[in-house]
Amino acid sequence: MSSLHVRLGRTGLRVSRVAIGTVNFGGRVDEADAHRLLDHAVAQGVNLVDTADIYGWRVHRGWTEEMIGRWLAKDPARRDEVVLATKVGNPMGDGPNARGLSARHVVAACEASLRRLQTDTIDLYQMHHVDREVGWDEVWQAMEQLVRQGKVRYVGSSNFAGWDLVAAQEAARRRRLLGLASEQCVYNLVSRYVELEVLPAAAAEGIGVLVWSPLHGGLLGGVLRKLADGTAVKSAQGRAAEAVERHRATLTAYERFCAEIGRDPAEVGMSWVLHRPAVTAAVVGPRTPEHLDGALRALRRPLSAAELARLDELFPPPGRGGPAPDAWMS
Repeated sequence: MSSLHVRLGRTGLRVSRVAIGTVNFGGRVDEADAHRLLDHAVAQGVNLVDTADIYGWRVHRGWTEEMIGRWLAKDPARRDEVVLATKVGNPMGDGPNARGLSARHVVAACEASLRRLQTDTIDLYQMHHVDREVGWDEVWQAMEQLVRQGKVRYVGSSNFAGWDLVAAQEAARRRRLLGLASEQCVYNLVSRYVELEVLPAAAAEGIGVLVWSPLHGGLLGGVLRKLADGTAVKSAQGRAAEAVERHRATLTAYERFCAEIGRDPAEVGMSWVLHRPAVTAAVVGPRTPEHLDGALRALRRPLSAAELARLDELFPPPGRGGPAPDAWMS
């Protein structure tokens, strides 16, 4: 078995350490390029494809799932090659029941995702956010129904607090269910607050950890150099631009450090995430095959102990000078 693939938490499911995230599909990546990216990912051994029912909202909610569905339909054998993950919980319409984690919405949203994805089963069905208005017995009743019908194989979470992970698992145990297979959270050098509770809770409960925004929206990808030469895209506008100014001194030192060790900033930031002990996989949102190849290079090239120590000096963990939790994705 290739070292590219590991078990997802305590399950027997094996997923690639790098997952292809699809939030840019239907926005910064058109359908033809998205399909080429997916082809390239599978050819490189990347088998985890992560999406959400709300993705593609720039066209309409569900558009990204439809794009992936058309890619899967081109070759029926592809479905057996990928671990297909999507999410539920964000508003999919204006009605009062078109959102959240009620049993009604979870079941209806799953069936709608299956139609858009042109498949019979979702391998990993993730709750996009916790819904504090819905009890866990109701949530697990819906998920249990979907698993028994063969529409879902594993259940995951996203953006949960450590307490939410434990509460979800306790409720699942009462129903004699497997419970959560994974938690997807934001984690990177700039945003390390999940080290306080989320990562320890996931480890204690045997929950795999999938990381989104491993480069903090491009902030750790050489943003200062890209701004200087005019090639910055996402990080040149709005909240991302404000974050650049807030972290400019640290980013200057970070990019200088990367130059000193002869590695691209994006590769350094990705390598740091991928070699954290708690992390199962990093969800990357590539716009080109080269972006994906860079993440795979980062997987193959761990940082040295001295390099890791320097990064801890630049980006201290919470409790040792790191930012407070409310600074996440700032």
